[in-house]
Formats: sequence, C-alpha cells, structure tokens
Amino acid sequence: MNKHQPNTTMALNPSGMRQPGEDFIGNPPATPHGEIPTEAARRAQFQAILESAHNGIVAIDDRGLITIFNSAAERLVGKPAAEVLGKHITEIIPTTGLPEVLKTGQSQVGGKLFVNDRLCITNRTPIFASDGRVVGAVGIFQDVSELESISKELQSYKMISKELDAIIESSFDGIYVTDGKGVTTRVNSGYERITGLKRRQVLGRHMKDLVDAGFFDQSVTLIVLREKKSVTIMQEIRPTGKSVIVTGNPIYDEWGNIVGVVTNVRDLTELENLKTQLEETMRLSERYYSELQELRSQQLDVGHVVAQSAEMRKALDLAARVARVDSTVLILGESGVGKEVLAKTIHLRSRRRDGPFMKINCGAIPESLLESELFGYEGGAFTGARREGKIGLVEMAAGGTLFLDEVGELSTNLQVKLLRLLQEREIMKVGGSKEIQVDTRIIAATNRDLKKMVDEGRFREDLYYRLNVVMVRIPPLRERRDDIPPLVLNLLARLNSKYGLDKRISPRAMDRLIQYHWPGNVRELENVVEQAVVLTEGDVIEPESLPAAIISATSGPTGNAAPVSYRATMREAEKSLLLHALTTWGNPTKAAEALGMHRTTFIRKAARHKLNVPGEGRIVHI
Repeated sequence: MNKHQPNTTMALNPSGMRQPGEDFIGNPPATPHGEIPTEAARRAQFQAILESAHNGIVAIDDRGLITIFNSAAERLVGKPAAEVLGKHITEIIPTTGLPEVLKTGQSQVGGKLFVNDRLCITNRTPIFASDGRVVGAVGIFQDVSELESISKELQSYKMISKELDAIIESSFDGIYVTDGKGVTTRVNSGYERITGLKRRQVLGRHMKDLVDAGFFDQSVTLIVLREKKSVTIMQEIRPTGKSVIVTGNPIYDEWGNIVGVVTNVRDLTELENLKTQLEETMRLSERYYSELQELRSQQLDVGHVVAQSAEMRKALDLAARVARVDSTVLILGESGVGKEVLAKTIHLRSRRRDGPFMKINCGAIPESLLESELFGYEGGAFTGARREGKIGLVEMAAGGTLFLDEVGELSTNLQVKLLRLLQEREIMKVGGSKEIQVDTRIIAATNRDLKKMVDEGRFREDLYYRLNVVMVRIPPLRERRDDIPPLVLNLLARLNSKYGLDKRISPRAMDRLIQYHWPGNVRELENVVEQAVVLTEGDVIEPESLPAAIISATSGPTGNAAPVSYRATMREAEKSLLLHALTTWGNPTKAAEALGMHRTTFIRKAARHKLNVPGEGRIVHI
C-alpha cells in the first residue's frame, strides 16, 4: 500500500467507478442472509448513501472529470448532476483543490472556500486503487453559511431573552413566574419590594411546598393550573403579614398545554394611595376647569408677547381692536420679531377662537406644491395625486383663521388665486371645475417691503390693498429695548419652571443684553437666554455666560443707544408683570400662583409699585 494511502480506501477503476462485486470501501456487501447483492442493488445502495448525505459530495477520476455529484452538491452549486457529470472539475468549481489532491495524493482537511458566494468547509481525500495508484479524489463540502444563520438566530434569541429579563426586572409591579408544573423559575425585584420575600427563598421550589411551608395562605398558580384560565385572588404573605392582589395568567404551547404561569402582584396599599390621588385629581380638575378654559384662550397672550415699550403696546392695542372684526390683517416685521405669535393672539381674541388656526410658510414650499397645499386638488389631478383628492388649508381653516407667513414669496399665479379668495370668498381646487365657498379669515405676514415690490411689478397692487386692510407693524427688538428686561425675566421664569432650576441674571449681564443690537430679534434672544441657562454652572448668569458675539459687540461704548438704568428698568419690568397678572386673573391669589410666588409677597410687591390690589383694603393709583 502507498504510504499516503488511508486505512479505508475506495477501490475504483480508472474511470472512478467501483469494481463489480465491491462495495463503498472495496468489500463485497452481503445481504442479511449472507447473499451477495446484485450489481443494480449495490449501485442503488451506494446512490442512496450519497443522496442521504447533508453535505455536498463531489468525486473526480484521475483526469479531473466529475464522476460523483450528489443532491447536496447540486443545491450548493446550483446545477443538476446530469449537466456536470463527465466535465472537468475546474469548469464547475474552480476552487475545489481536488486537482491538487489528485496530483499530490495527500488529503486536505478543514479548508475554506466560496461556492456560489456561500462559505464552505471542505475535506478532500485521494482515491487509491488496490495497487496504490491515485485514481481519483473526493471532496465533502459543508455549507457553513447555514451554521452562521443558526448562530445569528441563536444570538437573536439571546438578545430577546436579555430584553425580556430587562422588561421583567424594570416592572414596578411584582412578577412571579413558574413552569407548567408549578415550580418557581423567575422573580423580579418588584416582587421582593412588595412582598418582603427574597427570590432565593422561593426560586426552584414548588408552589405547593411554599404554601405548606407557610409562605402563602394560597397559591394563584395552583388554581390557574387546575382551572386552566386567568385567575385573580387576594393573597396573604404570611412571613411579612402583607396582603397583595395577584393575577395569574397561563402560558400555552402550540398544542394547548400549559407550560408556565406568569403572576402579576400589586400592593393594595399602593393601589389605595393611587385611588386617593385620583379622587384628589378629580376634585382639582373640577376646581380648575373654568381656569383652564381661560388659559386655553390666553395661551399665546401677553405671557409670550411682552409689551413694556410704547411701540409694542401700540401694536398690541391695534391687534386687540382688529381681533373683534373679520378684516384681513397684514403683519409687518423683521424675521424673528414674533409675527406668528401676534397672529395667533388675534385669532384667540376673535369670535373665531373656537375654530382652527392653520398656518403655512409661503416661502418654504415649492410653487408646484404650494397651490395644492393651499387650495387642495381633485382625485387624479396630477401624477402622484391621491385617488380621493385632498382638502387644502383654506378649506381646513373654514370657521377659523388662515395665517400666510412670508406672503411676499407668492408667485404671480398664486397671487391671482389668493386675490379671488379675498374678493369672492371662493376657491377652485387644482384639477377642479367648480367653485367652493369658504368662510376663512386671512392674516398675512411678511418681512419684505410689499409697497416697493408693487412699484417694481413683482407684487400685484390689487392684492396688496386687499391684504393691507389693517396693517400691524411689530418693531424690531433694537427699537424697543425697554422690552428686553421683561422678556428676559419672562424667559427665565419659563425655563426655570421647565428645567427645575432657579437661575437669575446679574445687572452686568442684563446691561449687555440691553446694549446688544439683536439682528435675530426675539427669536435670537430666546436662544441666547436658554443657552445661558443651560451653560451657567451657578445660579447667577454673568456676562461671561453670554455668547462671544454679544460680549464683543457690547464691550465698547454703547454708541447711539440711550443710557439705561438697570434698576429702573427692572422695576418697570416687575411692575408690568404684576399689573398684567392682576388684570388677567382679577385677584391677588390667582395672580400670585400664575407668577409662582407667595400671595403675601405678591401683595407686598404690588403695594411697593402702588398698584390697585382688589379686596386688600388699599386703593392706590396705577
């Protein structure tokens, strides 16, 4: 025997097929009665062995031609045996390494190669004739991509198990789990907290044994296993004397057998506390119902629009007067001054307050989409349109207010349609054929000079006059520096309440804010104050906490800015806030609650500012 020949050889003829009378390893197989099977029987037996193998088996003769190609190899390569038998191995699987085994006569075990982009582990062995000659080679290919899939699935199951553990452990209620026989398998921390029992006392123990041992007066798990349904009972934890309410739920397998019971445990004391809190909440809801209704109507009132300066008071007074009628309003002002807030204030003070408030930025939507957004479209009006069509914002705002921000960005085509809406109170959908009557109030806003655009022919003159029935101009923040201190105080109060802080601002920092020119207006101020609140480590905001742009812009002379007294400005800001709270709520108790201060503190501050405090026996001028 050749020194490379293994102990078990395949005695095949040079063509790679077995010799007559020889079995898989060169021995004539015998039947159960000792008879030698026929050639056909041996071939059928050999073929059955090959086809039953899960791994691909490929054999070649001494010329490299394929002689054996089982079903697993067919699936791996993607070609039938009839198509590959008799062809050279390199034509079908170029990377098998079988030609090298044929040449060297040495086995190769545990090699890796890709077949049709599938990673395989292969063992390759030479086939020796009885005289020791290498007459072929055989390779066994195991598709490990299946193993990788199984490994990933196992990892997925592990992840699900970890997530389940985390969910059970994070539950505030107690969770107690047993298997289908009633043996405890899992207990969470909530159960230990509620019952006073430790998991080490119950894990691995049968519920009947725990009842007999005096842990519980009865077991909901045993009842569930007996009645095969969800059960809720009162249970006494005898070692600690606690009473709990427990609900047991059976877990079934696919054949309907109970494989586990999950019990949810709740502390009756906690439930009683929750009941008491709920009753108290209901009483409070009745008490504050009317106040909440008032808050809804004033959610965007002076609490957000500070009017300390004469310029802003004038704008708010005009907005309050125009809110009583349905006239179209044009709001002018730079970006960030609060045009949308003022529009909502007008809406909430109007008779349309219970109707919708719809808004759209005319400069943020492409013209091709803006028309359908405003006026809607009929089904099939254009490619991609909904079959049932779409209602536009004008219709959606019926009975309410439509706010057109950046109206100066409208195209000429849409200006014509908007003009028709303002004149006739009717619209036509995109792709539609009939006019639709609408009852919608229009409030428009822009930071552009519409009159100049009319003179340049870029905005329709007739539309300009239709929009400009009542014009309200919001001055930029640099023109109303008196509003900066109350705005800052208002923002600080909201942010302190939001984040649970107690931040204050120093006089030096307030002076810097008053001197700054605020190109971004109120929007920029809100950003700066919130940034300072978040980044300041202590409770007092100093100039060092402000952005570098503000520090550098206010570090020199104030230029043309009028000198500002910090103390006087703060006094006026405080007086304005107190007066607004009194005007809004009508009595010092509610006003003090709204400002987050004690009633006596409110009365003392109001007296210092000589405000009229109803019901306090002091009438002083405002």
